[in-house]
Amino acid sequence: MKNNDVEPKPVAGADETAAETKSSQDGQDNVEELPPEEVEPAAGLTPEEAEEARRKYLLKRFWISARGFWSRRGDKLAWPFTLGLLAMIGINVAIQYGVNVWNRGIFDAIEKRDAATVYSLASVFPFLVLGSVFIVTSQVYVRMRIQRRWRSWLTKVMVGRWIANGRYYQLNLIDGDHKNPEARLSEDMRIATEAPVDFVSGVIAAFVSASTFIVVLWTIGGALTLSIGGTWVTIPGFLVIAAIIYAAVTSTSIAFIARNFVEVSEVKNQVEAEYRYTLTRVRENGESIALLGGEEEERSDLDKRFGNVRRQWRLMAQQYMRTTVVSNGSVLIAPVVPLLLCAPKFLDGSMSLGEVMQAASAFTIVQSAFGWLVDNYPRLADWNACARRVASLMMSLDGLERAERSETFGRIIRGETEGDTMLSLKDVSVSLGDGTAVVKETDVEIGAGERVLVSGESGSGKSTLIRAISGLWPWGGGSVNFRADSQLFMLPQRPYIPAGTLRRAVSYPQPAESWTAEEIGAALDKVGLGQLKDKIEDEAPWDQTLSGGEKQRLTFARLLLNAPDIIVMDEATAALDEKSQDKMMQTVIDELPDATIISVAHRAELEAFHSRKITLERREGGAKLVSDIELIPRKSRRGSVLRRIVKRK
Repeated sequence: MKNNDVEPKPVAGADETAAETKSSQDGQDNVEELPPEEVEPAAGLTPEEAEEARRKYLLKRFWISARGFWSRRGDKLAWPFTLGLLAMIGINVAIQYGVNVWNRGIFDAIEKRDAATVYSLASVFPFLVLGSVFIVTSQVYVRMRIQRRWRSWLTKVMVGRWIANGRYYQLNLIDGDHKNPEARLSEDMRIATEAPVDFVSGVIAAFVSASTFIVVLWTIGGALTLSIGGTWVTIPGFLVIAAIIYAAVTSTSIAFIARNFVEVSEVKNQVEAEYRYTLTRVRENGESIALLGGEEEERSDLDKRFGNVRRQWRLMAQQYMRTTVVSNGSVLIAPVVPLLLCAPKFLDGSMSLGEVMQAASAFTIVQSAFGWLVDNYPRLADWNACARRVASLMMSLDGLERAERSETFGRIIRGETEGDTMLSLKDVSVSLGDGTAVVKETDVEIGAGERVLVSGESGSGKSTLIRAISGLWPWGGGSVNFRADSQLFMLPQRPYIPAGTLRRAVSYPQPAESWTAEEIGAALDKVGLGQLKDKIEDEAPWDQTLSGGEKQRLTFARLLLNAPDIIVMDEATAALDEKSQDKMMQTVIDELPDATIISVAHRAELEAFHSRKITLERREGGAKLVSDIELIPRKSRRGSVLRRIVKRK
């Protein structure tokens, strides 16, 4: 949205289809000023090459945002903790070296039967153990603090972008790989921020350890001279060469047998997310499913989706079995190899027992460092998949942000009215994200206190026009203008009831403490929910216990408490009977006589409560406004509505 756009004041949005949801400031403060441009795969690539290029870009896109944790606008403790972790890795390797030297000393002393040295070194060992335990424990603490803070920071950024400007709703209207954003922002985000810290600290520790103990192997092992076919061959640094060859064999083996691990892990995460989403949908729509008797159909769908999960887990199990063959074999073989290599030199007396044990310990550490890929490839593959899923959501949000900031992209501008006009639509066209017109060239001016009914057949774009007014539907053209400092409040057909107390449900979207219990009770009385006054502080699943009509009454209680300047209702009385609907509309008119009302409804009886009626007609190329007439209050079927209006006048 451009900087010169003018929005109604932030009562804007009572429900999940509310106008302009307030963004998370913490998250928005850390977002890049401009989203990066998406890089299209080069022309001429095969589908496989294009997909691989897309995958690589997704990882790049993830790091564009994720690395901001260590930037000037990131977490202030990111670098202190990171440097502290690096220092602890160095200290831990130093302690490992101390233990390695201790091994040589203790075994040389045992070989020489030097009791004094054995007891002296034995007394030193507890301090080495305590130092190692303290440093390793501290290292785990700092590493997990970095992971928690990084996840917290990036989650705030992502949730802030997702919530801002109704993007969480707009994602449902555009194409892209962003299904199940809740899974991407929770489990995928956790793995995407935990694993890199483990990987980087593991790689650094492996590099430092390998560098240190390769020197030990070269120094202790020296050269090995062998007779091959009558020719004496000297191999300098034979233990180092053996360690490198051994690590190359195991790493190459794991890379070959697990070459499909990333793809399998990515698909597994996707089907898991889809299964969770389906379960959530069943829970959220339990009443409708039960009333329709749809249990068997839902069970069939759940079985089908869980079948996908099982198939992917079977493929994952096969990948794990293959990697286990290499990793487990390596664990068993690695300690034996240095002993066999050092045996000739020990037997000819050129190496002491302590040197053999020191070399064996150093070889194992070097092999463990070189074998980092073997031990962590499955986690690396899992991270790869999760980071791409998070990046896919980032890219979809990037597209929405670019559209908001673009000067050329077809987007409805929001501005300020002049004079006595409360709301105006100037040449407003509403289109889908792909440019297909839904409503075109609509011009309407609505004055303060006017009550306008928007009518038309189903599919003519009435609700879409209402969403455009609220700011939730951004695509199109023209401008939607509001009086400065006006407050907008939406009443959707399907009310949103948050979890918690009834006080919170009535106060939403404002904080639960915004009104006293007496004020909330009075509002409930006015909308016919007086029987709930004694339950204001009760915490219960109100979304499940209240009927559809009671939920709509509750949203009218919210409306009375907020007392906005502009009220936008989208079939807000559809669940009420005609008598209750009349009473509810009259209550709004009596309590908020100066409010401007825009309603979408099919019931003809509602015309009695409005001063104007505009009609949309569906046409090829987009619906058009075909009439705008003043309404004359007419007698309802019961004759009560007209009498109330006449009496009030």
